Amino acid sequence: MTESSQRPPGLIASLGNVARNSLGLLLTRLELAALELSEVRNHLLLLVLVFALAVVAGCFALAYATVTIVYLAWNVLGWLILPLMTGVFLVLALGLVLYARRLIRSGKLSMPATMAELKSDRDMLL
Repeated sequence: MTESSQRPPGLIASLGNVARNSLGLLLTRLELAALELSEVRNHLLLLVLVFALAVVAGCFALAYATVTIVYLAWNVLGWLILPLMTGVFLVLALGLVLYARRLIRSGKLSMPATMAELKSDRDMLL
């Protein structure tokens, strides 16, 4: 064996290896992020579709129910039925907003594996 084959690689070769490994790490993280983003996109599309259908069905049900209740209660309560129905709808709307916030905070729209890997990479490099 010659003496040149036993020497460790030089600075340029080592920097090339570091750059190649860093690029591989970056590509791996990008693939993971793309995979999780596709899952998040699917969950988001499902959430939008369910929400849109719920809004349409709820509007029809709400309109018919409101007209029925006002018609039946008008003889007893008169115009007081209108503010009473408004209060009921405000409480219902508040409950639905709180439920939607809970769905969003459940974590299905986040990317926990990608964020954990990026944090570990940052900790390793620093």
